[in-house]
Amino acid sequence: MGQTRSFKPRKPTKPVKVDNNKSAGDIVKELKGLQQGNSNNNYREQSLKIHGLICAKCGREFDVKNKNLLTVHHKDGNHDNNPPNGSNWENLCAYCHDDEHSRGILGDYLKGK
Repeated sequence: MGQTRSFKPRKPTKPVKVDNNKSAGDIVKELKGLQQGNSNNNYREQSLKIHGLICAKCGREFDVKNKNLLTVHHKDGNHDNNPPNGSNWENLCAYCHDDEHSRGILGDYLKGK
C-alpha cells in the first residue's frame, strides 16, 4: 500500500508590518481589522452573498444556523485569487469540499505516484 498524502499546506501569511510610532490602541484596532478580514481575507462572506447558502455540487441548502458547514472552494486552487465578482469561488458543503480535494489524492494513489 502506498504512502498517504495530506492536503498541501497553505502559503504562509505575510507578516504584519507595525509602525513603531503607533499607539497600542491603534495597533489593537489594526489587528482586529485584520482578524475580521479585509476584502481579500473576507472572501467567504462575499461568496455567501454572491452565490447564496447552497452547495454548488450537491445542492444542499443551508440557513443561518448551519452556514458554518458551507465552505468556499477556490476553483483554481489559489487562495490569493479573490476577484470581487466571485468568479474563482464556489460554495461547497464541508463534505463536497473534502471530496473535491481528495479526488487528486485518490488519482495519484491509483496511478502509483
